[in-house]
Amino acid sequence: MAVTATNLVQGPATLYSGAFGATEPADAAVNTAPPASSWTDVGGTDGGVKLTIDQSYVELEVDQIVDRVGSRLTKRNFTVETSMAEPTLANLSLALNGGTSASAAGYASFEPSFASSATQPTYKALLFDGWAPGTSGFIRRVIVRKALSTDAVDLDYTKDKKTMYGVKFSGHYVSASIAPIHIVDQTS
Repeated sequence: MAVTATNLVQGPATLYSGAFGATEPADAAVNTAPPASSWTDVGGTDGGVKLTIDQSYVELEVDQIVDRVGSRLTKRNFTVETSMAEPTLANLSLALNGGTSASAAGYASFEPSFASSATQPTYKALLFDGWAPGTSGFIRRVIVRKALSTDAVDLDYTKDKKTMYGVKFSGHYVSASIAPIHIVDQTS
């Protein structure tokens, strides 16, 4: 098998957040940054931005055949994981799915939401731009249309390491006509 060297990809991605239902950039605009009016750059990350698509299948089997006869998809989870290297209050709010922010001369504050478990969470949309296979400089854009931070969030201050927020966002079902995730590659 021949290897196409231009299909090898390495490098960072830029992560953005937006409100659930935010206007998505057109596929043709994959090579330009998303509009700042809808999408906020979360800043530096450390360790990359990782999309995981976990699929669970159940096997179909019958007594008369020893091989797997078929499979049916029973569950699919999308997650986006990263460490936000800029531990701002805005990024803490994103990591904790919202809260109350305030600011005035000389200070800014944040308190996480203390709503009950019956309260509808504040979903976000995530978008990240990384490198795509092909000629140098092509972009791959991944949009997770409905996401929620679902893992523990640490705020560590240590002598020999950066303070970061490690986050894991889970994707969610949007509707029968809107896929939960959209991926587009720049090709020219």
